[in-house]
Amino acid sequence: MEPTGLMLPGGFNPDRDPVPGEASTTPPIVWGPRDHRQIPFPANRSSRKSDLPTFCFRFRSRLPVAMATSRLGVGETLGALNAALGPGGPVWLKETRARHLRARDFLAPRRALQARFGDGQVPERVVHAVAGLQGPGVAPVLRCAPTPAGLALQLQRSAVFERVLGAVAAYAAPAVSASPGPRVILHCPALRGAPCALRLSQLRAVLVADHLSRALHTHGVSVRLVPAVRDPHMLTFLQQLRVDWSAASERAATEALRSSAFAKLTPANDRGALPLGVLGRVCLKELVEERGRTAGYDPNLDNCLVTEDLLSVLAELQEAVQHSPEDSSLGLAAAPDAHADSCMVVHVVSCEEEFQQQKLDLLWWKLDDQAPLRQKHLVCGPVKVAGAPDTLTAPEYYELRHAQVCKASALKHGRDLAQDPAWTETFGVLAVASIKFEMLSTAPQSQLLLALADSSISTKGTKSGTFVMYNCARLATLFEGYKRNMEQGLYPTFPAVNSLDFSLLQDEGEWLLLFNSVLPFPDLLSQTAALACTAPGLHITARTEMVCKFLVQLSMDFSSYYNRVHILGEPRPHLFDQMFARLQLLRAVRKVLHTGLAMLGLPPLSHI
Repeated sequence: MEPTGLMLPGGFNPDRDPVPGEASTTPPIVWGPRDHRQIPFPANRSSRKSDLPTFCFRFRSRLPVAMATSRLGVGETLGALNAALGPGGPVWLKETRARHLRARDFLAPRRALQARFGDGQVPERVVHAVAGLQGPGVAPVLRCAPTPAGLALQLQRSAVFERVLGAVAAYAAPAVSASPGPRVILHCPALRGAPCALRLSQLRAVLVADHLSRALHTHGVSVRLVPAVRDPHMLTFLQQLRVDWSAASERAATEALRSSAFAKLTPANDRGALPLGVLGRVCLKELVEERGRTAGYDPNLDNCLVTEDLLSVLAELQEAVQHSPEDSSLGLAAAPDAHADSCMVVHVVSCEEEFQQQKLDLLWWKLDDQAPLRQKHLVCGPVKVAGAPDTLTAPEYYELRHAQVCKASALKHGRDLAQDPAWTETFGVLAVASIKFEMLSTAPQSQLLLALADSSISTKGTKSGTFVMYNCARLATLFEGYKRNMEQGLYPTFPAVNSLDFSLLQDEGEWLLLFNSVLPFPDLLSQTAALACTAPGLHITARTEMVCKFLVQLSMDFSSYYNRVHILGEPRPHLFDQMFARLQLLRAVRKVLHTGLAMLGLPPLSHI
């Protein structure tokens, strides 16, 4: 008897060869109840485009009511697809490129299938299981077919449009976990100085900490920010940057730490040998050896000079650990050591501050028996400026970007609007958007190279924050145009969403916006807030670059679609159905865009 399965062809490179799903000369195979034939993957490819091959499995049954009301998810769909293949690691991939999405939405690559099924065949039962896939959060499947690239799957796109666009708010928010995890204390040492001394690498750490705080808050995680800012000039600068950070009310008490420090100071025969203002010296070598250099501590750590300022820093961290917020799952009567065990301290530091921060960690453990066991370092890489001195400070960088925004606006509008109160906030938002997208679009641990030329803030440059804000304003103009025409009686009022015909959304740019932007947005928010709380080692990474990259790509896809498709057409009744379906899609895009900007502390703009 012939083995049942899908034969996998060799020699195909999906990145080099034409898009799978093109016409094939392989004859279609019709399955009977007892058929045990192999399903060969098509190897011949012509230049003529067509749909998926005819030998594919289709599934069109309606979903149960309870299932139809749940939010669709990329993660849930991928999980179900991988489970359908049986035991083993993940195989399925979500497509993102427009040229691939013309033929498929998900792909199980040929080589991965060969590795999974050894003999080069995918069992018939597996293909049937994938084609009939259902489950909470799983997108409805239209068909599953073998292609030269592997097993290709296409969704019931009209049904997906209907499910997603009928519940837009659900896709602009993360799924808040019932158990959000430990409390997080975000410590950013750069905020203890004055803004005039703030280096660009320190500014990067501040912006990373602020963005991470917003992401964690969105997921229901209790976050405490340290230090509370004392310098009024720093507070003003943070407000300019739209960084949400707490201000100081009173200084934490240091008496207990001082007593512990004096008890553990290294004896010194000559107290006058210590620098002025230093209380004593503490040896950290033993702690470094105890915790292991493999954890990431610098092997050169030895002695630490204890000062009043250092004890003040530790006292503030100590108070933050012991602080029990009202929403804490521990309750107000929790024991002090329970607070330390239930929280994680994340020190967000520039690479220049890392060595000193490691000293502080070890000193805290040395002096305080209740110091939290989980202390992690999120170290931000260096910031280099092309063609500029390394002495450029954060306020100087802000003033430069603000002046460039004002200059670009004057060139666009033909007059200087910098003194116009109506534009003051707009220019400030654009300057901050430019800075945040520059600082946050690169993974925080990587080196960042800044270009200070005027062209870096142009709305024509697709990588800039001003480009994202420009498209945000275009969306606002679009909906304002619809509202104005409706008030003039040219368009009818917006109909109920459940009456819209989403089968009219046939343009590939429309599916690109929904499938790459709206549908995966909740998963993106979850990944941004993910911290490896229990991972070994001193250092931790965060995906703070994801939101900026996502918003840039969303803006590029929207801009391409908006430039090509006329949304607000002529006021003719037979055109209204398609117009309203498109407007509902762009409502979802706008909601996602505004939510993403809020994660960066940026308000949406209606004009530029």
